[in-house]
Amino acid sequence: MSFEGKIYPLKRKCVFGKSNSLNGIEISNSLIFKPIYLSDNILFINQNWIHEKIVESKRKAVNYRKTNTMRDKIWYSFPVQLLLLHLRKNLSLVLIWILLMGVILEYFGVMLGIPFLFLDPEYLHQVSWVSFFLMGIGFAVLTMAFHMSTYIMDGRHFPFLAIVNKPFIHYCVNNGIIPFIFYVVYILRFIDFQLGNNLANDWEVLYYFFGFLAGSVVTYAVIFGYFAFTNKDFFILFAGTVDKRLRKVRLTRANVISQYKELKTQKYKVLYYLNLNLRPEKVRPDISRFEGTKLLRVFDQNHLNLFVIQVFLILFVLFLGFFKENPFLQLPAAMSATLLFAILVMLVGAVSFWLRRWATFAVFSFIILANYFSNFNFLNRPHEAYGLDYSVPPVTYSLAHMDSLLSPELVKKDRENVLNILNNWKAKFPNERKPKMVMVASSGGGQRSALWTVKVLQSMYGIDEGEVLKHTELFTGASGGVIGEAFFREVYLRSLTDPSVNPLDEKYLDQISADNLNPIIFTLLVNDLLIRNQNFHYNGHKYLKDRGYAFENQLNQNTEGILDKPISAYAEPEFSGSIPLLPVTTLITNDGRKLVISPHSMSFFGTSMLGKLGMDEKKQSIDFLRFFQEHDSENLRFLTALRMSATFPFITPNIELPSNPVMETMDTGLSDNFGIQDALRFMYVFQSWIKENTGGVVLVTIRDSEKITEIAPSFPPRIFEKVFTPLKNIYANWDNVQTIQNEVLFNYMVESMPFNLEKIEFEYAPEKVQVEELTESQETMQRASLNWRLTAREKKSILESVYTLKNQSSLKRLKELFTRNPIELADSVAVEELPSQ
Repeated sequence: MSFEGKIYPLKRKCVFGKSNSLNGIEISNSLIFKPIYLSDNILFINQNWIHEKIVESKRKAVNYRKTNTMRDKIWYSFPVQLLLLHLRKNLSLVLIWILLMGVILEYFGVMLGIPFLFLDPEYLHQVSWVSFFLMGIGFAVLTMAFHMSTYIMDGRHFPFLAIVNKPFIHYCVNNGIIPFIFYVVYILRFIDFQLGNNLANDWEVLYYFFGFLAGSVVTYAVIFGYFAFTNKDFFILFAGTVDKRLRKVRLTRANVISQYKELKTQKYKVLYYLNLNLRPEKVRPDISRFEGTKLLRVFDQNHLNLFVIQVFLILFVLFLGFFKENPFLQLPAAMSATLLFAILVMLVGAVSFWLRRWATFAVFSFIILANYFSNFNFLNRPHEAYGLDYSVPPVTYSLAHMDSLLSPELVKKDRENVLNILNNWKAKFPNERKPKMVMVASSGGGQRSALWTVKVLQSMYGIDEGEVLKHTELFTGASGGVIGEAFFREVYLRSLTDPSVNPLDEKYLDQISADNLNPIIFTLLVNDLLIRNQNFHYNGHKYLKDRGYAFENQLNQNTEGILDKPISAYAEPEFSGSIPLLPVTTLITNDGRKLVISPHSMSFFGTSMLGKLGMDEKKQSIDFLRFFQEHDSENLRFLTALRMSATFPFITPNIELPSNPVMETMDTGLSDNFGIQDALRFMYVFQSWIKENTGGVVLVTIRDSEKITEIAPSFPPRIFEKVFTPLKNIYANWDNVQTIQNEVLFNYMVESMPFNLEKIEFEYAPEKVQVEELTESQETMQRASLNWRLTAREKKSILESVYTLKNQSSLKRLKELFTRNPIELADSVAVEELPSQ
């Protein structure tokens, strides 16, 4: 090997890894060179090789500094440090965003339809530009609440903010990672959802987007404008003293580096922040030169302005509470929920800021005290049944009193009264010696079930000019099913005296499916979460307004007031046989019994006819009319009775009745969601009369779900699934448990009753809608959620479920039974016979 080089004399022996001076060039420790010794003091080295190594070393040093700077720009940037701070310190606020994200991604609350409240908001009964504009305002308010609360709690940890222009606005820009991600996801989700909504024009989605954008921009402009005009930055507040202070500060290079290193050792290190042009900017390294008390004055000024905005928002919510019945002020349900979250976020921020380490203790103390005082009269204000007289001393709710009202004499009296009703019903068919009796049992399921029930009843009414309805003597059910039955029954009653009323008119489908949730959630926000203090008068009595009142009031408006009457108003039409009996049942939470509400006492639902067990029999139900007779039970508002049967937890409050102890009621679906038990009980009690006077009973069941479904596959559970699966199984299988119990009872009745009993079933099964009824963009219909508000897509899936093969087969069977002049059914109903199941 040959070398082109020079002979370098060394002052000492060359040792690998030590620095050496060659021709005045300092070689760093990082260089690796290969010496070749010719003698003890002479070394041959390739000079070009050394030069290359020096250049390479410098290049690596520059690249390292660039990499280090880029890492600092990202890791020690204000947005990233704020995100890490929230994950470490403000997790409760982050969880609110995670919850909302889970909702709009349909990971949470799908069965209850919660995501659709955000993806398809409704204002004044329609999805529009205005509804999305309001959603934009709601999310902007929540975002600003998040910014304000975290700024109040954590802004002091970043003193450099005090010396930048518009510190709070800079904070919002840098604190926008979480809200920005949420906004992007929400916009993409609602656009995708609306594109699948079969709008008249896809450009409407862009219209909605601009509405949402406008609502957000207007809100941000107002709030940021307020801060721009009211907040003064550090240099305006302390212009003179700062100028003098800065003249004394020598910003030499060494001083800057020293302050820069000092900043890097702080607890919350921030080297860069985004300015208002969204460009990274270095944090001033001389912050420590400014007086801490003056820096804090800037933050205090910002805190005061934030407090003013928070107070304004709360006062605005209180203001809305005074006009909550004005439809123009009834916000979309999702916006109401968003405002509620915003208030919670602000409360968390305020408590954390003012109480610091005592915040947790204070919150738990408040909860304990609130729980203790909650049963005091000024806080525990009952949710009453409208129409009842609560000024009368409460009736005793005891086993002895219950037994006295279910005595054999009273049971016999009630049975004889209903026998008279049955005789009047039969008198409608002078040409039929033994007419078929129809009983309809409709399942609960919120507005989904109400709309499905009305649609099926309309289809039944269309058979031979209402012949099926003329033969119907009993309606039973739960929750939304009862509401649908009650609504159609009233329409049918009016059609008997007013030829202009057509029960087949599609406007009744629109009325029963109109939004009923917005006023409930809105009232919860502006009234029920606070101390209820507004009253209204009904039938000479004064009652407090609550979200139960909002439910009834909205249902009354949707149905044009036709159900707003006392239960006694139906006594004569039911007695004459003009309309079917409709015993509205609700579940008593005290002991699990049913409360049967009807203009006719029906004590026979609560005890055996023979009474052989005597005192050993646990009574199954209580007759409302007789039990609360001293409280004007016959004047109970019929809308209230329907609400008592459809009291879904947390959505509408449990009603408290005037008894001692207080009787509370809730959704009867927990006991019998399908109404079949009541129908079978009625058959059993009047089996002798039915045998002698009818040609048998046709039990029509209207289900909001399929009765027979394929067994779902199972997979090895994860840890969380092992914890929650038992509870999930109880809830998910409650429908199956009741269905199986009803099947057992029905089979027993078929085998034991002395008359012919046939069951015809209608099922809401959107996935089985026939292909020809679907649009080109639909593979299957979307199943409607359990809610008091339906999207356009959900309404379509409900209405078109009547075209499933099973439902068409059921309609065909009804035509065979009740068409007075049979015609060729194949021409009018082209369906295939389903195999027997």
